[in-house]
Amino acid sequence: MKLETPIISDSKKVQNEIIAKIKELINYKNLEPGDKLPSERMLSEKFGVTRGNVREAIQKLEFYGLLKSIPQSGTFVANIGVIAMNGMIDDILRLESPDFKSLVETRILLELKTVKLASLRRTEKDLKLIKEALDAYEEKVLSGQDAVQEDLLFHLAIAKASGNSTMNTFMLTITPQIIIDFEKYHVCDKNQAALGIREHTEIYQAIKAQRPDLAKQKMKDHFNVLYQYCYKSKSA
Repeated sequence: MKLETPIISDSKKVQNEIIAKIKELINYKNLEPGDKLPSERMLSEKFGVTRGNVREAIQKLEFYGLLKSIPQSGTFVANIGVIAMNGMIDDILRLESPDFKSLVETRILLELKTVKLASLRRTEKDLKLIKEALDAYEEKVLSGQDAVQEDLLFHLAIAKASGNSTMNTFMLTITPQIIIDFEKYHVCDKNQAALGIREHTEIYQAIKAQRPDLAKQKMKDHFNVLYQYCYKSKSA
């Protein structure tokens, strides 16, 4: 069951090839929920790839809940049916890396919800973390430095305050690529610095006052420039 193509530098292609082979293995051996996969070493030898490649593929399938690794025990098939698993793996293999527009749309949808939940559920500890992130952002902006990371840490603090671990996980997942894209496309205009501080402050104050509708509106206003930039830059 060796991979027909050689190991190449394109890690995503290699990863997808391994995932496809794991799918074949599960079907060929009729593995059921709870059954154990061969070890990483055995899989790497069978597929003709490195153990690191195998580990990355398994971690991706774990992320989507299709496999479960237990320390000192091994990796097991998750408790879902074979038909559902095959369909999900096919979808995973068809996934493309999200473009900037997709990331912006996803981020806006997530944050309009998390800011409302944060307004309802925030604790004093949450408020402290949001305020610290706000202060760090303001300090960077006023000193004329790039504040992309501090900006996103402010938004991550709000996601954490929402009390929804799934939404928080999604935010954590897309944040690294957002940072890369912001710097690549020079999204954060220094001319917008003062406006950014004011908008962040208004969002924080709405959360502190536990006014979810106001917090959502302030977040929506905050994203207006980003949303327009995204569509103008991609339609140009």
